[in-house]
Amino acid sequence: MRELIKVMKAVSDPSRVKILKMLQNKSLCVCEIQATLKVAQPTVSKHLRLLEGAGLVASRKSGLWVNYRLADGKTSPYAASLLRNLKDWLDNDPEIIRLVDALPS
Repeated sequence: MRELIKVMKAVSDPSRVKILKMLQNKSLCVCEIQATLKVAQPTVSKHLRLLEGAGLVASRKSGLWVNYRLADGKTSPYAASLLRNLKDWLDNDPEIIRLVDALPS
């Protein structure tokens, strides 16, 4: 049950859901997420740590940069299920559309 609760808590914050929807489109670094969400860097880093701990996000270091992407879901069946369903959720939400459109190309 702990694993399920960890995943559910990770998506209980609107900012973290926004981050997941942004990462659904492409890998991003903290600075790109920060600029798009217009929040402080430590806040974005905290959200990403929580999402990574729940198995929803994975990171890869590239020189000085750390890039984040959606996880493959192999570490948690709950994360895998949520990530599969998330692809179909909120795509018509005006705020999600605005955020995705604001992502750097």
